[in-house]
Amino acid sequence: MNFSDKNVIITGGSAGIGLATVKTFIEKGANVLITGRNADTLRAASESINSPKLKTLSSDTSKLADISRLAETVAASGNRVDVLVLNAGIAKQYSIEDTTEEVFDDLYNINVKGLFFTLQKLIPHLSEGASVVLISSGVSVSGYAQMGAYAATKSAVDAIARTAATELADRKIRVNVVAPGLTDTPMNQQTPPDIKNAIAAAVPLKRIGQAEEIANAIVFLSSNEASYISGSYLAVDGGVTIRR
Repeated sequence: MNFSDKNVIITGGSAGIGLATVKTFIEKGANVLITGRNADTLRAASESINSPKLKTLSSDTSKLADISRLAETVAASGNRVDVLVLNAGIAKQYSIEDTTEEVFDDLYNINVKGLFFTLQKLIPHLSEGASVVLISSGVSVSGYAQMGAYAATKSAVDAIARTAATELADRKIRVNVVAPGLTDTPMNQQTPPDIKNAIAAAVPLKRIGQAEEIANAIVFLSSNEASYISGSYLAVDGGVTIRR
């Protein structure tokens, strides 16, 4: 897979799956712009990658003004976007009974509203035949306890992807979903070891995922090797969401 001179945007690209995806794209020759809410984390990501092919932009995907600024930055560059990875998101675990309006709104503002309007604002800047990858989660189809509001946001992501795949097909733009299972990232470092072990035991492959494994799936769906794949939901979870 060769991405030489291709222009890639990754939201939430400063840590975890996003950062692993940045590294993989750059290794394959792409020019990458990443966004993130935390300037220090963005700076650390830039220093760790240390490549002239990487640019960063401090941008909060929950704020429409920041999304507009991202679109303006892309327009000012004069470059079309060949790959868009909508990865920015948060996870919060609460039962339905315990979910507050604040928790609900935080999840939806970032995971759904922010993703939707980032896609909307960048559609005019996508090149003919571009690839868009939305990051969902296995919880969107699993019904896990304590994940009601979060799972609902990811189900919304799945629906947005299907609609976008239909609406953008005339421009030969492919839109797909990657749905990770539990992955070893900073977001999940607070998960107690006994819970991680229990989850790993329930996975057919008997382990949790690595960020690089999710990144490889994202990069594949973005590549010419996946040129006839659009509207798909790719579970990258060791088999945990196998339909039985």
